[in-house]
Amino acid sequence: MILHAYFARRFFWVFMTVLAVFFGFLVLLDLIEQLRRFADASFGDVLVLTLLNTPEGLYQILPLIMILSTIALFVNLARSSELVVARAAGRSGLSVLIGPVSVAAVIGILAVAMMNPIVAATSKRYHDLREMHKTGGVNALSIGSEGLWLRQGDGQSQTVIRALRANPEASTLYDVSFVSYAPGGGPDRRIEAKEARLRTGEWQLLNAKVWPLAAGINPEEEARHFDELTLPSTLTQDRIRGSFGTPSAISIWDLPEFIRQLDIAGFSARRHVVWMQMELARPLFLVAMVLVGASFTMRHSRLGRTGVAVLSSVLLGFGLYYIRNFAQILGENGQLNALLAAWAPPVAALMLALGLILHMEDG
Repeated sequence: MILHAYFARRFFWVFMTVLAVFFGFLVLLDLIEQLRRFADASFGDVLVLTLLNTPEGLYQILPLIMILSTIALFVNLARSSELVVARAAGRSGLSVLIGPVSVAAVIGILAVAMMNPIVAATSKRYHDLREMHKTGGVNALSIGSEGLWLRQGDGQSQTVIRALRANPEASTLYDVSFVSYAPGGGPDRRIEAKEARLRTGEWQLLNAKVWPLAAGINPEEEARHFDELTLPSTLTQDRIRGSFGTPSAISIWDLPEFIRQLDIAGFSARRHVVWMQMELARPLFLVAMVLVGASFTMRHSRLGRTGVAVLSSVLLGFGLYYIRNFAQILGENGQLNALLAAWAPPVAALMLALGLILHMEDG
């Protein structure tokens, strides 16, 4: 038990060191990119954008950090002959892995339960601030039991859009109302339509009724009907879908309810379902990365070819990470079942790594 705790503690501090190094690299690289992208913004605003964007990037490369931490740990243990001593004391290779694997499992669970909501919050805030700096306004979307709400703006005026439902492509809204606000003032016009189709730079409204909301007039008396009406828009299909279609911007705890609301509103929730299952499978995939890194580096340094072993483990880790992402794409496109797309790569990686370790240990 003491030996397991020792290896677990060593692995934890190596992991934290690698995590800190990658955090510094990501901050510096993203800061340069944000300075280039927002040249007119102050350095303080750019720094805030960078710090808000960094957690998402760090969360995405967590498997890479895990496998590099494992390689660093076992290379150091091999050079100090601690693995030889552990084997001489009657400890097998698999028992040596109990500590690092336990730490990886705990880190994976904490990442999903705690880091995921943090990344969701910082990612959402980053996109809002980026949109504010680019257009002067924020395009927002909210989905609830009463329908969906959109907001579009051009820096001078804002328009609030409400619809009962939409098509899965987010290009057509049904039973929709528009309330436009004058610059610096209250609402100045309300429009209701049976259908609103999003075209390039405009909304095409069918069977619309317009009420002016200026002071001193009767809106109903001044109301007008239109068989077809066009309104300018700063929204696009990608921006609407991006408002709710990035699953990483939604906390894992809020995702089940959000998926239900998407289904009610008429949107396809396949991406969110796949993402939720991928997040639930993340701890297992991190454990598999530890086993992959250990399978090539749990060897004495006197055997040589340490560089080849390290390179092999990194390449295998990248290959498994690529397969996991490829399975996610297939799941989002509907070509694979969500459960299969999310859980098959981690389970396969785990079995492959265990096979390699047993082969290395038993010859």
